[in-house]
Amino acid sequence: MTREIRDVTRDKKLWRTFFISPANNICFYGECSYYCSTEHALCGKPDQIEGSLAAFLPDLNLAKRKTWRNPWRRSYHKRKKAEWEVDPDYCDEVKQTPPYDRGTRLLDIMDMTIFDFLMGNMDRHHYETFEKFGNDTFIIHLDNGRGFGKHSHDELSILVPLSQCCRVRKSTYLRLQLLAKEEYQLSSLMEESLLRDRLSPVLIQPHLQAMDRRLRLVLQVLAGCVEKEGSVNVVEEDIFGDTSTHRSRGHR
Repeated sequence: MTREIRDVTRDKKLWRTFFISPANNICFYGECSYYCSTEHALCGKPDQIEGSLAAFLPDLNLAKRKTWRNPWRRSYHKRKKAEWEVDPDYCDEVKQTPPYDRGTRLLDIMDMTIFDFLMGNMDRHHYETFEKFGNDTFIIHLDNGRGFGKHSHDELSILVPLSQCCRVRKSTYLRLQLLAKEEYQLSSLMEESLLRDRLSPVLIQPHLQAMDRRLRLVLQVLAGCVEKEGSVNVVEEDIFGDTSTHRSRGHR
């Protein structure tokens, strides 16, 4: 934590959150909207801590990132529900709100929703994009720390954006259908991929099996959408590079 993080970071905001605990351990808590405080700090013994890093991103001086509030973020309140939890037509409001009223951002949110549901991550309160590209960009899938928690529980509320909006890219839909086939089973492909990792197996079998189960639930939601609204109104053509279709139908 000292040699590999504190002493090399150029992020002054992160650096300022390092401190020494009463037990004489090196700790830090970073910067975020929730729980980033000395009460929820990460502490080493005395400065050693085990963790994982999925990707290195360009320094903020080179590529500034913009933080967006997820329209389907949770209320994080014991008694107060978020608007999407009480309004079944909430997606209609989102579709009229920039940046979701044009382009592919709403479809990006649907992809992220499926991604989060497959691993059980219910903590997607914000997401980031590269600032330079404006709305013509992609979502950076950062902060998946709540993923792969309870393999026996499928948190269906994560799928609410998909069930309310009933929109999905054709490429995503076809890939999901492929991964549901026995010969291309998601769990098998994931297990094979993780064999290359130095920390293999990374995911235990119950987590891999949970991904197959959750994939079937995603396809059930999409099948219900197609039955209710028709395939042409649910599945967005994106395979043949027809970007004009994206722009004209992005807010429907």
